[in-house]
Amino acid sequence: MRDLRAALSDGPLLLDGGMGTLLESRGNDVSGDLWSARLLRDDPDEVRRAHEEFVAAGADILITTSYQVGFGVQLADDEVELLLRSSVAVARDAGARFVAASVGPYGAVRADGSEYTGDYGLSRTELRDWHRRRLEALASSGADALAIETVPCLTEVEALCAEVAELGATAWVSLSASSTGWRPGELADAFAVIAATPGMVAAGVNCCAPEAVAGALALVPPGLPGLAYPNSGERWDAQARRWEGDAGIPTDGAQEWIASGARIVGGCCRTTPADIARLAAMIGR
Repeated sequence: MRDLRAALSDGPLLLDGGMGTLLESRGNDVSGDLWSARLLRDDPDEVRRAHEEFVAAGADILITTSYQVGFGVQLADDEVELLLRSSVAVARDAGARFVAASVGPYGAVRADGSEYTGDYGLSRTELRDWHRRRLEALASSGADALAIETVPCLTEVEALCAEVAELGATAWVSLSASSTGWRPGELADAFAVIAATPGMVAAGVNCCAPEAVAGALALVPPGLPGLAYPNSGERWDAQARRWEGDAGIPTDGAQEWIASGARIVGGCCRTTPADIARLAAMIGR
């Protein structure tokens, strides 16, 4: 296993971008409950080719297509186990310098929008129980870290961090800055919990507007590397049913994030290999 922590101390690393966006642009249907993981099951070579586009663009870290894969929901347990492990192997085959195994929130597996509210009706203990088997499978899959992503509420942060500590795993946690599940002050509380958890290599935000990043990074405790992978700068106009605004990750914003402590920078929804290539050029790759 490569030493991700040591690499972060040397300077910023580039993450990949919107995998679902790229797969869709390549002519694939990712509209089902399994999202990109359907292709991991049905056409793993297509997933590998998409990963390779991000590597060619300059990404140092690939996130696996395991975000919406979980036990006891969509698939039989043995197929879930196979998909989780396959997601890491496929990303590794794409030539990635580092592979981070994606762990989405409980709401992502439910596919009902609750990943943006944290409104699950579950206790911390119940969330720990639900996440445990998936975390164990991915932690033993050969990934360089767990990419715990889009976490929408403090209770789930506490549950996930407790499990990471129990496992002795290497991980980062990225919060959903766009979630309605955060009470005033809870983003800072969540970052404090992450910073106090052994094995954490970074903390930050993802799947949010680019302009939400700087304020969130300011809350990450000193000494813990920040990470930022927002959505594109576009906004969905529900009435006109189209995306509006400027697409892509603002490079001037990314420079500010790095200057303020971000050591992992990339993109989330609707960001592309071209966006990652622009970030690579910005940091002199």
